[in-house]
Amino acid sequence: MRYIYILFGTVFIIFSIYTAGIYLDLYGELESPGLSVNSELPRSLVDEKLISQKPFGREKQILFGDTHVHTTYSTDAFLWSLPILNGEGPHPIADACDFARFCANLDFWVSTDHAEALTPRKWKSIKEAVRNCNNPTDATEPDLVTFLGYEWTQVGNSAEDHYGHKNVMFRDTEEGKVPKRAIGAGGIATTGMRAGIPSQSRQLRPAALLDFENRHRYFNFIAFADELADSEVCPADIPSSQLGDNCYEYADTPKDLFKKLRDLNFPTIVIPHGNTWGFYTPPNSSLDKQLEKGFNDDNLQILFEVMSGHGNSEEYRSWRSLAEDLDGNLICPVPTDNYLPSCWRAGQIIEDRCLNNGLSETECNRRAEEARENYAVMGVAGHLTIPGVKIEDWLDSGQCRDCFLPSFNYRPAGSAQYGLAISNFDQENPIRFNFGFIASSDNHRARPGTGYKEIDRFVTTEANGPSNEYVGEVLYPVEEIKDSSNDLRDQQLLGLRAGFGAFEAEREASFFTTGGLAAVHSRGRDRNAIWDGLTNKETYGTSGDRILLWFDLIDELEISPMGSSVSLSTNPKFRVKAVGAFEQKQGCPDYSSTNITQEEIERICKNECYNPSDIRKNISRIEIIKITPQISETELIDELITDTWKVYNCIPSQQGCEIEFSDEDFSKNSRDSIYYVRAIQEPSPVVNSGNLRCTYNDKGECIKVNICYGDSRTDKDDDCLALSEERAWSSPIYVNFIET
Repeated sequence: MRYIYILFGTVFIIFSIYTAGIYLDLYGELESPGLSVNSELPRSLVDEKLISQKPFGREKQILFGDTHVHTTYSTDAFLWSLPILNGEGPHPIADACDFARFCANLDFWVSTDHAEALTPRKWKSIKEAVRNCNNPTDATEPDLVTFLGYEWTQVGNSAEDHYGHKNVMFRDTEEGKVPKRAIGAGGIATTGMRAGIPSQSRQLRPAALLDFENRHRYFNFIAFADELADSEVCPADIPSSQLGDNCYEYADTPKDLFKKLRDLNFPTIVIPHGNTWGFYTPPNSSLDKQLEKGFNDDNLQILFEVMSGHGNSEEYRSWRSLAEDLDGNLICPVPTDNYLPSCWRAGQIIEDRCLNNGLSETECNRRAEEARENYAVMGVAGHLTIPGVKIEDWLDSGQCRDCFLPSFNYRPAGSAQYGLAISNFDQENPIRFNFGFIASSDNHRARPGTGYKEIDRFVTTEANGPSNEYVGEVLYPVEEIKDSSNDLRDQQLLGLRAGFGAFEAEREASFFTTGGLAAVHSRGRDRNAIWDGLTNKETYGTSGDRILLWFDLIDELEISPMGSSVSLSTNPKFRVKAVGAFEQKQGCPDYSSTNITQEEIERICKNECYNPSDIRKNISRIEIIKITPQISETELIDELITDTWKVYNCIPSQQGCEIEFSDEDFSKNSRDSIYYVRAIQEPSPVVNSGNLRCTYNDKGECIKVNICYGDSRTDKDDDCLALSEERAWSSPIYVNFIET
């Protein structure tokens, strides 16, 4: 009887706690931006960077930064910070500041939380936190420059209305010189990251019971969601410059966004990112529509993110995930040597099942074709049309097999190379993109510039998932589903992550890297000098290592650096120099002269910081890419991109590699041309360089995968390392042909 009383009492207590959840919301707190360490780097470290990043008597120094950083002010970042998803708790903007300064030892960074998750209170506190991060240092020769910004996170239902994500950054930080609001993206983004969150957040109450010790984190997320619900939407008929600071503003398209930014009239840079990411990008989405009148602004959208912690967005490929028939219907294309469409793999899975159940080859072929059609109709959610499938059964379908660290479910028509090759002919003179290149991390754990060491992927990449098997069973509801053939007798179990069923979140985990860096050639370390370098497009991106790169067009009169646009009638001549990144020492530099504590270094940096030795890695080769943009609508893009146009192998040297080359066909061909370079470093271990870690047969086909999961299925100590060639991408030099 005593045990019955104990059992009854325990049930009563649990029931009381659960039902009290309605009232426990009162204990949810709105998390603050925190307070960063009021101390700058030891000046000796800043001086050392000046020497190493301005070598060979160069006029300008090279500064490294991260233009794409999220904190737990972003909805997805807050969710991933929860203990139930392997999160390590709140990471406010103050942590991002301290990480950028003391862990990554960056020269600059940009705060870019999702605008769709911001409220008037948050935006005000972000601005204050950015100012606090800049306070400890001398503004004329700062150790770190922090810029204010946000991410405009647009997602479309179809290729026709999808424009993708763009980071927006501002030069200044003082009140009156920056916007009163961030501008979010309407539609799916506002609904998914804002409007739909309050009702969904209450589903975390059971998690608070399962993880009672951390219950306040879950209640804080409910408070986070409630604040979004209570925020008013700005009137649509009032110009941005005339709106107050107490509402949420959004723009549905890039055209609307650019119009609002022009109306505000603050010094602004817009950076499109992730245009090849197939995780949320509809099949056949392309950059073409963003060259239509009003959908691009050459004064604002001047840089392009070629690499992030979500992978590479540089390279173009001719294949597509879906094709169109003569009537405009989406159909499944056939595989190529370097690409297996996921829709085709869907047909293979169904065909194999069918044959294993003894049906005729004719019937199984019919069902395979039906499966491909069903997948094509569903787009990014096509994987849901095949019931009972295991994640591993998809093999490497949908992936770019011969790209460098590709983004997941690659969309080639969103790549940088494709963007440089296309032209819009709606007006008398063709319209083209003219952007420089940068790279970034897109880190959601308030850790800018994580690529300095290839360690701890649950800290330095976006890896996330259920914290243990039991939580996985809760977050991946299991149900018995019959496959579309209606005759498979041995049913399998299908698990879908709650809230992510439409996306392939589990496979994507194998494509998260430690992220890239933005580099800028700058006359000084101050804010205005960095801004000038960015707006001049004298920039480049790296895959994470701090490779030094110079790329210039040279003639008798002047030198035109990367990012330049020039007009010539004669053959252009170029010079490239690249120097490898420093090998890293373990641990962190001596910060005893600063105010950061050892406890903070352990919590934020995990006791591993940017800590260069005096030995540099070798540059193995320099690759030149040439693109001749369209001069008519009938020209095929595949024939306009020459990758690789020239290759120069380098002799190993601590002084780097320097080459010169010219285009002997430029004047003969008499057409505009675009050139940029890749500096390739000797191989080194990189997190997730192996992506899905395929086992291949003798035909080179992937027959088995070893997914690097973001949950308990892959050991947390397994960083999924594989050798990779780190690299730097210069901004293009645009050479326009003129008749003499």
